[in-house]
Order: sequence, then structure tokens, then C-alpha cells
Amino acid sequence: MRILCSSTLIGEALLIMFAGLVAMQLSDVPTATVWTVSGIAMVLCVLLCGMISRPGAVAVGWVLQIGLIASGVVLPTMYGLGVVFAALWWCSVRYGRRIDEIKAARVAAAAV
Repeated sequence: MRILCSSTLIGEALLIMFAGLVAMQLSDVPTATVWTVSGIAMVLCVLLCGMISRPGAVAVGWVLQIGLIASGVVLPTMYGLGVVFAALWWCSVRYGRRIDEIKAARVAAAAV
């Protein structure tokens, strides 16, 4: 799960950076506000990569996905991209947990 979720979060951090650049040019929001919010979101994505196996990290990831979708208020394209990344997050969590279960079962079977 860690690799899948981290990959999604790194992609999301890059998306936030590029969205910040676009929002700076196309929106009426002050530049300082755009970069403060974008910077906090990018740092949160990167920090979450290292803490994804801790309790509550997946929930924080979901909050991040909701925030990404909500950023469509400033940049309407982010509604669609936010939904795409939320779907990627769901797939990363669901299939990542399944992969971890399969790996644990194989290790247990090999130990017997």
C-alpha cells in the first residue's frame, strides 16, 4: 500500500504545484495566498508519503483529496482532476491493502 499511495501523493504534489502556477495567472486570488495554500498542500503530500503506514494517515489522505476537489472553486479544472486523483487514491488504498495481504499470506506460507 505504501508504494501505491506514495506514488499517488507525489503525483498529487506535482499537480498542486502546476495548479498553483495556473491559478496565479488565471484567478483573482492574491499570489501569496495561492502559494501559501499550495505550499502547505504540497508539503502535506510529501510528509504523508513517509507516514502512510501510520494510523489515520489514510484519513488525512482523504481530507487532502476533498481539498483538491474543493480547489475547483478557484480553478474549475481542478474539479475534474480532483475527482481523478480521488479515484487514484481509492485504488491505491484498496489494492495496496490487498497486495499487502497477499504478501503476508505468502510469507506465512513460506514460513511453514
